Amino acid sequence: MIKEVVVLQKWSWAFTFTFTSDKMLQGRFRLRILSAALLSLLVIVGWSSAPVAESALGVNWGTVSFHKLKPSTVVDLLQDNKISKVKLFDADPDSLQALMGSGIQVMIGVPNEMLAALSSSTAASDLWVRQNVSRYMRKNGVDIRYIAVGNEPFLSSYSGQFQSYVMPALLNLQQSLAKVNLASYMKLVVPCNADAYESSLPSQGAFRPELTQIMTQLVSFLNSNGSPFVVNIYPFLSLYGSSDFPQDYAFFEGTSHPVTDGSNVYYNAFDGNFDTLVAALSKLGYGQMPIAIGEIGWPTDGAISGNLTAARVFNQGLINHVLSNKGTPLRPGVPPVDVYLFSLLDEGAKSTLPGNFERHWGIFSFDGQAKYPLNLGLGGRGLKNARKVEYLPSRWCVANPSRDLSYVANHMKLACGVADCTTLTYGGSCNGIGAKGNISYAFNSYYQLQMQNERSCDFDGLGMVTFLDPSIGDCRFLVGVTDTSSSSQVYRRWVVVWMLIAWRVWFFVM
Repeated sequence: MIKEVVVLQKWSWAFTFTFTSDKMLQGRFRLRILSAALLSLLVIVGWSSAPVAESALGVNWGTVSFHKLKPSTVVDLLQDNKISKVKLFDADPDSLQALMGSGIQVMIGVPNEMLAALSSSTAASDLWVRQNVSRYMRKNGVDIRYIAVGNEPFLSSYSGQFQSYVMPALLNLQQSLAKVNLASYMKLVVPCNADAYESSLPSQGAFRPELTQIMTQLVSFLNSNGSPFVVNIYPFLSLYGSSDFPQDYAFFEGTSHPVTDGSNVYYNAFDGNFDTLVAALSKLGYGQMPIAIGEIGWPTDGAISGNLTAARVFNQGLINHVLSNKGTPLRPGVPPVDVYLFSLLDEGAKSTLPGNFERHWGIFSFDGQAKYPLNLGLGGRGLKNARKVEYLPSRWCVANPSRDLSYVANHMKLACGVADCTTLTYGGSCNGIGAKGNISYAFNSYYQLQMQNERSCDFDGLGMVTFLDPSIGDCRFLVGVTDTSSSSQVYRRWVVVWMLIAWRVWFFVM
């Protein structure tokens, strides 16, 4: 994905019963089909005996990164950590190719920008299914269980621009899946942001008035096809967006600010939000509809409340809470059918419009190294790091101590305009390393992005290469990973062109 929704998907998340009135917030490939009968036979032989999907913990695998691990390395990471479910934001062929034969259950996504085309005709949806689904559904193929049609398409900040496309796209895709005998095996879902519903108390939950009609149509469709309602819940954003939000209420260790709703008492934001959705579904006559959590997590950097300790406490508390099968006050003993942690890896190329934390949601860093101890409750005692990661040489670009750095501001601005410097900002892990440290961090971030090209550490003589790790405390100066994929090469070429243009503009302006 570079998915546009990444800019706004969490920013507008509105906690449904807050302590304040404020509300926050991708075929080149073609498939040759020998015959419909042959495909049907493959489906019967390869998939008909597959068990019904069980409740499990999964992860979101996003790929908006400057330093991408090889997809095969990521799949190994998933398997080593016994993660049996993964959610993709598109139908990336490299990721799906790596997932073939892994046994991992997959949810692939249809970006919002494709909804209009898929809603236009079954010919468009047939083509999409052939290119992104059918070609992988074979023996030792990809176990695609869900297709996410859009990503938070009803987000209030989208002002309804995708709303009219959702149901037609769903209906067309359902027909297309039926044509290749996959409609009963694969479920269509629509991940929704929690701002789709609202209330002052969980029991009073209701969908936003302008969504009542389409939500009635959507949940009826989901119910008739045995699909869960998928929702993304982010207690972090409630805390981040409101100074009045009690910090302990965002976690699972109890709170001194519980919410009393009749005979029910809520001790954490997750349960309250979940039950608000339950109440909203009940008002439409679907109070027993299964609910899956499409995204939930806590960032480790880029904000005061986004740090390693808070992320560990939240995610471990969430995992323990869900796997305990305790459920919520409105659904005792009935936890979500699936929970997908957001996210597997950091994505350093994501938009920072929602906040600098947006690039730091991973339970693993960009290179697949565990950030903190976490027991996923999946048979392992802790996270296992990615194996056989191929790094660039151990060298870094830092500020040249023998040069006058008085006029370095434009160099830093250009470097950070391309590379990721979000850890330098207020609340970031590198915020306190001083002026020279900031310069070195910016220079190195750009240098690693350019695959340690010697010229990328020049900065008019203000930069120099060192073989001594300049990392300071929790502030890690990264070393890039090698990636020869065509997409990464194209991206890096774009970065070089962008920098040349920027330098030219700057030269003439000055």
